[in-house]
Amino acid sequence: MKPGVKTIAAVTACVLAATLALEADGEPAATRENTLAIMRKVADWQLAHPANRRLDDWTHGALYAGMMALGDLSPDPKYRDAMMSVGKANQWNPGFMVYHADDHCVGQMYCEMYTHYRNPAMLAPLRARLDYVLTNPSKGKVEERFPVKEIPAGILRWWWCDALFMAPPAWTRLYAVTGDEKYLDFMLREWWATSDLLYDKDEHLYFRDNSFFARKESNGKKIFWSRGNGWVMGGLVRVLQYLPADHPQRARFVEQFRQMADKLLACQQADGSWHASLLDPKIYPGPETSGSGFNGYALAWGVNEGLLDRAKFEPAVRKAWASLVGCVAKDGKLTHVQPVGGSPRRFDPRHTDNYGVGAFLLAGSEMVRMQLLADVANTTIHVTNDADRFRPQETVEVSMAELKAKLPGVTAENVAVMDGAAALWITSQTVDADGDGQAETLLFQADFLPKQKKEFTIFAGVDRTKLPAPTLKVAARFVPERLDDFAWENDRIALRLYGPALWKQDGPSKTGSGVDVWCKHVRGPVVDGMYKKGVYHEDDGRGVDCYKVGNARGCGGTAVWAQDALWASRCFDSWKLVSAGPIRATFELTYGPWDAAGRNVSEVKRISLDLGSNLNRIESRFKVEDADPLTVAAGLTIHAGGHVDHGDDWATVWEPTDGKNNGMLGLGLVVPGGTFKQAKDHAIVVAEVAPERPFVHYAGAGWSKGLDFPDRAAWKRYVEDFAARLASPLKVEIP
Repeated sequence: MKPGVKTIAAVTACVLAATLALEADGEPAATRENTLAIMRKVADWQLAHPANRRLDDWTHGALYAGMMALGDLSPDPKYRDAMMSVGKANQWNPGFMVYHADDHCVGQMYCEMYTHYRNPAMLAPLRARLDYVLTNPSKGKVEERFPVKEIPAGILRWWWCDALFMAPPAWTRLYAVTGDEKYLDFMLREWWATSDLLYDKDEHLYFRDNSFFARKESNGKKIFWSRGNGWVMGGLVRVLQYLPADHPQRARFVEQFRQMADKLLACQQADGSWHASLLDPKIYPGPETSGSGFNGYALAWGVNEGLLDRAKFEPAVRKAWASLVGCVAKDGKLTHVQPVGGSPRRFDPRHTDNYGVGAFLLAGSEMVRMQLLADVANTTIHVTNDADRFRPQETVEVSMAELKAKLPGVTAENVAVMDGAAALWITSQTVDADGDGQAETLLFQADFLPKQKKEFTIFAGVDRTKLPAPTLKVAARFVPERLDDFAWENDRIALRLYGPALWKQDGPSKTGSGVDVWCKHVRGPVVDGMYKKGVYHEDDGRGVDCYKVGNARGCGGTAVWAQDALWASRCFDSWKLVSAGPIRATFELTYGPWDAAGRNVSEVKRISLDLGSNLNRIESRFKVEDADPLTVAAGLTIHAGGHVDHGDDWATVWEPTDGKNNGMLGLGLVVPGGTFKQAKDHAIVVAEVAPERPFVHYAGAGWSKGLDFPDRAAWKRYVEDFAARLASPLKVEIP
């Protein structure tokens, strides 16, 4: 018996005994907490003992995949914070080798960080690199192998099986966060080119590269490397997570995944691990945790997704996890990681490396999901995007009443949402819109590809205080310290409306019920900071008030349209906060009464702003003394130099901002069923509405010096797309 094998077997036995004891106590939450605790311990050790390699190196790329998985489960922000530090240090660049799969690996983390922070800078260098590869494709053949230092310019394909973990998940994730199919199409072509070269259809395993075709182990069997096949299995999982359910090639990936899973199950050792060589485990005795981690991760994911038979595979998954945990030293160091290489070999069982930790954390994340699915009441929901357009950061609304029919114990305090294809908690919010103390709606957000149907798991019985905190959120509040403003913001824009104190001070010549806009350079909050400083009109690098509203309609203010004129209210009289985020801020303002061409009118305005949206939803209900309908207008003020674009029921204004070097501002307005008109100094959309019936419109802004709208055309496209998405809402089913 080789050094270390007896020790690790003993530790594994202890871990198995501890796991059984937890289950015997009937406290499943302790099992989940134990899994997360050991994941944190291993991750913390690795963060304290970083590998001495480039931060964009492939070994780090594998580690980052695991760190992101832990950050998606843990309430401790330090794991995502660590990834933010890496991204900033790298300036979000992939590795320096243009075509090399290893140097694309870090892009997986960049794409995942983007889904949390929505900063285009996190994607731009990766996207530029992959676009270059697409427009300057490799001139090589997939079977051509080159040492790294001798790769001819422009000649490199995915000739080694490790590449299928390094590059394809990055290409697939970039497709998922941009909606651009060219990245997926490239990945599919190259995956199957590598598979055709290296996948042994008899053994259902991958050769590391074509130099192994004729080589044999000491027992006469073919050489199949545990970590090499673990790379492929991890790559299969991380492609399938984002490959749409109805994609014509999905079945082919699932078939290969199942074939390899069956073979790996047969290669698993009695202690739950996989040795360095899959078909000759005796020559390399003792567990190898990087291969075991990726294999355990893939099998656990397959069980959780229903792709692998639970009765057949779950015992093997639990044994694999116990074996991995048994390789963790008291201080959190993960041992038994084979050093960097390209084939099975003997190694010091005390050795560790960062890619092994990445595999461990990925495996742990799927163990947490397995435990949750088994221990906590849950149901699956289906959400469908019927539109033939990409819908990023789209809000999903689920009826709590319908959820309770499936999950009787669900409450606003214990409901939680998990991605349907990964161990990823999704920020959610419940809303009590009518103020009766009972939440009517569950909100969360996701990206949807054209015509995509996605699954999500809703849990009832989760401690929401132990979920990751939102990285972005909306906010809304009354601001008495600044003349009764009401201000609100999300990750895209900030706005305010004026209250009674300002009306008392300035009167109708300088102020009114128009909507003011504050511009933002950042996704984070700016409103409280600007109020605290008391300086609004100077750009501090985060935001600036460079828009003048006065007594006009500003950015979507309402008015009665009569006698070819706008009849508007004064500043609001009272306010009520309905919900303050993190996904949707909603509040009510009361206006009036005021004279509208001889009619006495008052208004209750309910405004909602969702995370990720540049446009607010604004619902107004008007009271009048008679029962005749009103013609109501929502308007955009046109300042000097402003350009108007419009459709039947939408309008945009693109105009210079107030002040020097503050760029251009885009204003947008959509009134479903409305009619565009141009009034003096305003672009308006009008609609007829009966008293007390809702007049609904959408209005907001985008800034040329912000992160999203460099020019007039980009802003116009956004508003047109917004109107089209309104006409095709997401469909939610609780099957």
